Amino acid sequence: AAAMRTEISTAAAFVTRLLRAAGGIGEEQLRCFRECLQEALREHYKHHWFPLVPSKGSGYRCIRINHKMDPLIGKAAGMIGLSHERLFQLLPSELTLWVDPFEVSYRIGEDGSICVLYESPQPGGKTAKPLESRTSCKEEWRIGRSSPSKNYNMMTVSS
Repeated sequence: AAAMRTEISTAAAFVTRLLRAAGGIGEEQLRCFRECLQEALREHYKHHWFPLVPSKGSGYRCIRINHKMDPLIGKAAGMIGLSHERLFQLLPSELTLWVDPFEVSYRIGEDGSICVLYESPQPGGKTAKPLESRTSCKEEWRIGRSSPSKNYNMMTVSS
């Protein structure tokens, strides 16, 4: 359980920062939310944490908001009296958070960049993959864009 403390704490702190940035929630409520979320994640991941094979169980540990509220975030929010409706107003409508041994990363929007929040080298000398540009990731969630802007070239075919 101690092995996943940093990863869980990083994930819970990230969701808490998103709520704080949205405003309207007191610091004491945010602290309680973070602690409740950490406890829910610890309990949920207890038998699904494999440091020797970090990708094993990754889908189970994925926290997801995609037109449905992730039940673990919903549970923690319920403990401080936040409804799912209110959460949807405060958090990005598309958020994926991966909590794996040695790495915590997230993506805002279906086609957003994957940004690494925490990474530590794996034992056994495996080198971690290079980090993407952290600045662009930080800017993305700070300014609240749901996904990067794209230029589309339209090609029409006439028969």
